[in-house]
Amino acid sequence: MASFNLTPSDPSTFILMGIPGLEAAHVLISIPFSMFYIIGLLGNFMVLFVVGKEQTLHKPMYLLICMLALTEISISTSVMPKALCIFWFNLKSITVGGCLTQMFFLHAVYVMHSAILVTMAFDRYVAICDPLRYTIILTNARIAKLGLVGLIRAVLFILPGPLLLSRLSFCANRIIPHTYCEHIAVAKMSCGDTTVNRMYGLVIVSVVIGLDLTLIALSYGLIIRAVFRISSKKAHQKALNTCTAHMCVILTSYTPSLFSNLTHQFGLGIAPHIHIILANLYFLVPPMLNPIIYGVKTKELREKVVKYIYRI
Repeated sequence: MASFNLTPSDPSTFILMGIPGLEAAHVLISIPFSMFYIIGLLGNFMVLFVVGKEQTLHKPMYLLICMLALTEISISTSVMPKALCIFWFNLKSITVGGCLTQMFFLHAVYVMHSAILVTMAFDRYVAICDPLRYTIILTNARIAKLGLVGLIRAVLFILPGPLLLSRLSFCANRIIPHTYCEHIAVAKMSCGDTTVNRMYGLVIVSVVIGLDLTLIALSYGLIIRAVFRISSKKAHQKALNTCTAHMCVILTSYTPSLFSNLTHQFGLGIAPHIHIILANLYFLVPPMLNPIIYGVKTKELREKVVKYIYRI
């Protein structure tokens, strides 16, 4: 394919290499990547469309599902269009400003995504442990306010990262062995001391993922305690079924993210091309699976989606 990229010596650009060592297979790799991306977009836009059209779905739980869908569309779209340009057209150059902007949006949306999962855990806790006050505690307006708090938290936590990187001087070799601008990968190109950047990255991962997972674990601990106090076995199963979809989404969201962050920070002896492929799949697989998970496990949403599919 024709090469349109700028030279690595251009001081205003970085070069994204895609998947080093597998350049010859870029077009082949792009086939499943583009399919996953399109399926994820279709699934999440379908959820947004159905919930928006159906007045009966204008409830806190479905508002949270819509917020989750928006973050998943944003996460995959922050990475995939540029990655596919690298795979298909060899367009590897990205401006320094574009790189830092991509980094900010990618990580900010991830922190927002994590905040939504915490709010969803709280939603399930109230629904099971205090059902009579559910409509009082969790209104649509309150969910919107919690979403705004999550957005502000994301901006405040992530904005220092690109600002710290923008103050660094970068070496002549501005090649990033990746498909997107990851914080540590960009920091490694600096000729100066990156200790502050590395510590910042580690603290953010520890605080955000650590705090959010702790809150989710606390919510589910209280849910399990409440469920075991119910004498009816049928009620046990019904209560736990309401949490199944959320637990599946937590597993698909946090497991690959933790793995990717740990390998970036500590290496762990994993081949670079394997790590890059897995990192990209993290931006593709959860957004593709989560609408399916909620569609299968949430009866009311499933029925409405099927109704609109039959109309097409």
